Amino acid sequence: MNNRSFLFLSLTAVVFASALGASAQTQTPSNVYTRPRLVGVAHPSSKGVAPAAQAPAPRPAPTQTPVPANPSPQRAGQTATPSTAPSATQNVTPSPSPAPYAMPQFVAPYVPLQPARPLSVNKFREHVAEAQRLLKSRLTLTAMTPNTAFVTVAALEPDSSKIHLLSVPKDTFLTRGAEVLLTTAQGLNVRLQVVRPNYVNTAVVVSEAATGKQLTPLVVEYPIEKFGSFREMAYYTSAHPALISPEVVKQGQSYVHTMLDLAAQRLRDRGKVISPALVDIAERLCVVEHIDHDRYRREDRTALFNEVYGLYALNQLDTFRYSVSSAGAGGMVQMIPSTYQMMRSAHPGVGLNPDFVLGMRNHGNALEAMLLYMQDTWDGMAFDPDITAAIASHDATQAELVAAGYNSNPAHLPLYLRRGGTAWRTLIPRETQMYLQIYQSLEGLVQFKNRGGDKSQPPPSQVVIGATQK
Repeated sequence: MNNRSFLFLSLTAVVFASALGASAQTQTPSNVYTRPRLVGVAHPSSKGVAPAAQAPAPRPAPTQTPVPANPSPQRAGQTATPSTAPSATQNVTPSPSPAPYAMPQFVAPYVPLQPARPLSVNKFREHVAEAQRLLKSRLTLTAMTPNTAFVTVAALEPDSSKIHLLSVPKDTFLTRGAEVLLTTAQGLNVRLQVVRPNYVNTAVVVSEAATGKQLTPLVVEYPIEKFGSFREMAYYTSAHPALISPEVVKQGQSYVHTMLDLAAQRLRDRGKVISPALVDIAERLCVVEHIDHDRYRREDRTALFNEVYGLYALNQLDTFRYSVSSAGAGGMVQMIPSTYQMMRSAHPGVGLNPDFVLGMRNHGNALEAMLLYMQDTWDGMAFDPDITAAIASHDATQAELVAAGYNSNPAHLPLYLRRGGTAWRTLIPRETQMYLQIYQSLEGLVQFKNRGGDKSQPPPSQVVIGATQK
């Protein structure tokens, strides 16, 4: 090849490479957002899955700089880990993902919220089923890992019965008081306000930005991580005020009552008879376990109990599925792993699930473990001289002793009774003292249908906890 031919080929290669570079620059946006790597996993509050969202007071303008979330759980160590996603006020383009990540695109003056429109239980379930189909169908459109930095809320527009999908960064979703303007995937401008951050059960208010008409939050799609990796997609319904009606509360009460009856029947079929009085106490504990102590001190107690029953009605078998305390207590019955394994060892013929997490997520299995533990605990107490003396003198009742033993160490109760006498309740842990107060309040505010049982013991609904029985 002569020098002239070589020079011509070299110039041609340079021109071709320059053209390719220019083309690549025109096809690559300058503001591509790369999803950050998240470390850790958010843990829900074990005793206060924060249900109902009350409409917040009007504010002059949306929050501009959300603060990292702290859901203030009932017990220490149950804070949700915020993501490292950008602030909701940043205009960024998310990484490719099946979620319609709507970011603030407009400015709107604040308008007063209009009252939420109630839904019947049947209509709610129809809309939730449709919302979950919409959410899950988006995830099947791609083989990519879901974007764990964002949470998607499905909300119902009452006038049109249209379901809107809106996504926000997880750190904003877990920020108390955060308020952002969004455009839904269906093109509606809305205002989202975070009332009470609490993991999958975060309470939000969604309203039309222009009119203040409230949309009904149906379900949240929440990507759960562990050690920085995506684990599962959670779908959960918070106890929004528009959903908490007398019908919903009644259905929640019926759900707990029925599930306990089924669990007691299955145990009976396997040769394990549970005292009906203990099943009645367990029915109360399925609510008491999920009342946040701080909220109990500050808020309307009937409303708190109704919220828990609402969660049972709205989520049924998935209720408290993702609830895990700092001590590792999980699910509906809030049992710790060591106690669960002790029940498996003590009652091998019952067939409790060997996997603790799966066992706690299954309401039937979890309730069987709860009833076995309560029966074993009471069998150990019933012949203790300090216990029998306290009951005979009406210084204590079966209900409060079983409840106190479920919340703390039952082996310490005889010592408290022996040392404290009528003042034994002042010796138990403070958390257990509050636990018994919540039990007493529930007894006074909620009407239960008791199953009967030991005639020598008054039914739990007639027991006055925290005072001498008359």
